[in-house]
Amino acid sequence: MSGNSGIVNRGGIMEISQSAVGHGASVTVSTDQDDPQRHAGRADVGVITITPEEANAVRDVLGLRSARNGDLPFYEGTVHVRDTATRVAAFRALSQGQRSTVMAFDHLRRHYHPAVIVLTGIGGGIHASAKIGDVVVAIRVIYYDLRKETPDGTLRRGEEREAPSAVGHAVNAFFSDHGEPAMFQATNGEGDFLVHTGPIGSGEAVIADAKSEITRYLKAYNDKVMAVEMEAGGLTQAFHEQDGPQAVRGWAVVRGISDDAGDGKNDTCHDVAARHAATVLRSLLPYLPVGGS
Repeated sequence: MSGNSGIVNRGGIMEISQSAVGHGASVTVSTDQDDPQRHAGRADVGVITITPEEANAVRDVLGLRSARNGDLPFYEGTVHVRDTATRVAAFRALSQGQRSTVMAFDHLRRHYHPAVIVLTGIGGGIHASAKIGDVVVAIRVIYYDLRKETPDGTLRRGEEREAPSAVGHAVNAFFSDHGEPAMFQATNGEGDFLVHTGPIGSGEAVIADAKSEITRYLKAYNDKVMAVEMEAGGLTQAFHEQDGPQAVRGWAVVRGISDDAGDGKNDTCHDVAARHAATVLRSLLPYLPVGGS
């Protein structure tokens, strides 16, 4: 047939994209910044940090490099541990607390599509075995801020979330190989430290009182609660409410103990605790369930 400028399909399936047919036809390809495929490649694991000490420790221990996606600053790189190469993207939340952590989760999910997101940094120890410098790997988070204020006092309505079973199996395998608690050697001469696993409490309060009503509540809720911090509740909520084809498949929390959540709380051990947490994260990477991400 002469002079035909169209397409003929005589049966079967035909898919055409970003194409034009006919005299003078053209194609305009969108460069929408919201397109998740527009930016850097995918990551196996996303890491959220909050403080500058935490961000610097993750960058240095994992050997990540600076990367910018749109207006957002990330760190990214491939970490080689135990004959395993893990692609990592890290992002520091804009501010401390649950709300900013939710946004950090979403930024990592949209730009890097990680299979697992790990919140890494420092926390206050409330269990007798969680000493300053130790690290807690948590896959259970108790959000303690849900409450009812009454004339007789505060009634707390704790909400507990647990990571998917695949992450639980990964953490179990980590401790099977390293011991429980695991003994780790510090990289900067601070001495050995222990790595524990157990639940943590999360809420908006900075706790600087060993006899705090919040601490008493958490110990009564579960006598194995290891530490308190201010972001993991947001991480678990973001994971719980996510949707779409790029959904994250799991989460975990790695917290270095920087203080005992008592009246002696200060910033002295932040650097050490953050570095210990990043060291444990690095060793945990090969165990995380990232296959097929």
